[in-house]
Amino acid sequence: MHPAGSSFPPDEEPLIEEPPVNRASQPKPSDHLNGAYVIFFLLGVGSLLPWNFFITAKHYWAYKLQNCSEQAEPVPSDLRDYFESYISIASTVPSVLCLVGNFLLVNRVPASVRILSSLFIMLSIFLVITVLVKVDTSSWTTCFFALTIGCVVVVSSASTIFTSSILGLSSRFPMRNSQALLAGQAMGGTVSAIASVIDLAAAADVTDSALAYFLTADIFLVVCIMVYLLLPRLEYSRYYMGSHWEHPSLATTSPSSPMEDEAEPGSPARSLPQNAAVPPLRPILHKTAALGFCLFYVFFVSIIIFPSLSSSIQSVHQTSGSLWATKYFVPLTSFLLYNFADWCGRQITAWIQAPGPNSRLLPALVLLRTIFLPLFILCNYQPRAYIRTVLFNHDIYPVVFTTLLGLSNGYLGTLALVYGPKIVPKELAEAAGVVMSFYLVLGLAMGSACSVLVVHLI
Repeated sequence: MHPAGSSFPPDEEPLIEEPPVNRASQPKPSDHLNGAYVIFFLLGVGSLLPWNFFITAKHYWAYKLQNCSEQAEPVPSDLRDYFESYISIASTVPSVLCLVGNFLLVNRVPASVRILSSLFIMLSIFLVITVLVKVDTSSWTTCFFALTIGCVVVVSSASTIFTSSILGLSSRFPMRNSQALLAGQAMGGTVSAIASVIDLAAAADVTDSALAYFLTADIFLVVCIMVYLLLPRLEYSRYYMGSHWEHPSLATTSPSSPMEDEAEPGSPARSLPQNAAVPPLRPILHKTAALGFCLFYVFFVSIIIFPSLSSSIQSVHQTSGSLWATKYFVPLTSFLLYNFADWCGRQITAWIQAPGPNSRLLPALVLLRTIFLPLFILCNYQPRAYIRTVLFNHDIYPVVFTTLLGLSNGYLGTLALVYGPKIVPKELAEAAGVVMSFYLVLGLAMGSACSVLVVHLI
């Protein structure tokens, strides 16, 4: 039975509350001062903030890839013109491969090893990138480009392992901790967008701005390492992790397991063989197929629109020459507004979890987001070659559409992502978290490819 007064059917009950613990000798500890929640939030910020700063410094990369001295090496124009496309390819392909590898390593390598090693790798690469900011690379620009792409591959791979591992780890905690992680990721995007606007207003030297970006990324990576090392010191964390903290292959769901309180609602806990090296994929895919599709499609639609479509929508007052129309319209209405709305949508899931994981309303709402594609196309997108009609010829329209796009992405995407590990047996929760990350990255990859087609059709 579900709690009296709940507005959810039994199969849609929010998963944020855990059933009572059946171990009278060891009461369930509380998250003192929300310590674990704050740690997961900071880990979420640190997981995407470095990458967001990397792509935000687009003026810096353009500066580095141009002939900035008389002795400069001639640079092929496509290195500059299609730099974002090269970065997208160099980051997406390794991400998919690393997710597969991370799934195979779930029961072989402890989460602490995967998380800390990926953090140290990202920190090392970003330190190299930071040092190169003030180095004159104009005489070896092509080599600098190749080095940068190599750094993108390594950082993207390490970031993918870190993000999927920490999501799998949070799946062993109550749902609010997974929500904190995802809200932190959105906050990382918001912070980078704010930094971009401040940079525009200050009109600082391009290398000084890049140096500030990358030093901030270095600091946040150090903070991530520190707070992660603090996590197992919390009684609350030790309670939910148990022996799995260092030896994942020993985790089972016996009646005395500290993770029994989050077993799948309505399903008996099942144990894996203790020597299972690779989690069984078929039951995870069977259980999470619907939620996986929802997660895939949410990010598939979002990445088609943001940023390739939304950032090319100009103010209808562009010819007025005002700072709002010419300088701040896109950074504020596209990047900052979307990231802030995305963060708000993810934060709302801390208080509201509806519709539930088995509801047909969830995939219906996800599919309904397809309407955003024609809405953005019919705004003042420029330049236009084939679709000449501009139906929404006012600046308020892209503001409203971007707000709704961000809110729905954050809310529906977070629900699907945190529901997935909660509807499988407890011993498969971490592996299910990695599988859900794969759905997300697959949506981003296919959406990125389709965004190129959509832009050329306009």
